[in-house]
Amino acid sequence: MHTADIEYTYEDLRLIGELSVDDRRAGPRPAVLVCHEGDGLSDHSRNKARRLAELGYVAFALDYHGGGRKLAPEEAGERFGKLSGDPARVRALGQAGLDVLLSHELADPDRVAAIGFCFGGTLALELARGGADLKAVVGFHSGLSTARPQDASNITGRILVCIGTEDPIIPPEQRLAFEQEMREGGVDWRMNLYGGAAHSFTNPAADGSQLPAIKYNQQADERSWRAMTDLFDEVFENR
Repeated sequence: MHTADIEYTYEDLRLIGELSVDDRRAGPRPAVLVCHEGDGLSDHSRNKARRLAELGYVAFALDYHGGGRKLAPEEAGERFGKLSGDPARVRALGQAGLDVLLSHELADPDRVAAIGFCFGGTLALELARGGADLKAVVGFHSGLSTARPQDASNITGRILVCIGTEDPIIPPEQRLAFEQEMREGGVDWRMNLYGGAAHSFTNPAADGSQLPAIKYNQQADERSWRAMTDLFDEVFENR
């Protein structure tokens, strides 16, 4: 398997993502954009992209904060604060990463998906709301709210969100609002709830030491990954 850091820019940001692909296989294959958690690009999303490459996809772990690294909590909080109320910028940063992914010679532009974790899941959903040609979007412990719920009508692919029932960052009322948004937008969507799981349940580095509500859950991690691969089998049946 081949991995490579790729530097690119958006406005004044120097971004560094990682592309992963099994180059022992010939020919184009489905492409998956991987969007990191709110604290920056770390081994968590890099490893997810590498797992996708092992499954036969070409994957790009984008960078939406800049520098291609995990940020200190105060720096991550500052950058997150600037993004959270600006869906246009969030979508543009996602599109910049998507452009890098689709520029790879093995990426099939007709078979593209995006996945994301925490705010990265929000970014992937915003890309879909913006009308990006994505066959599937998967959000893991992703924020579900948006300043532009009416844009759900632009979503063309299938949506899966995987949420922990004990995640205070995504409370039941946010889940209900998302359900209403998807219904009104006429979206093909599904929501998987994982009992006992908190926020960041896919990240083994989340040990609850910072906040009890941010904690890894192996069972939810494995189940949500299988749910994602099942969805990809549906939309990329000719893979």
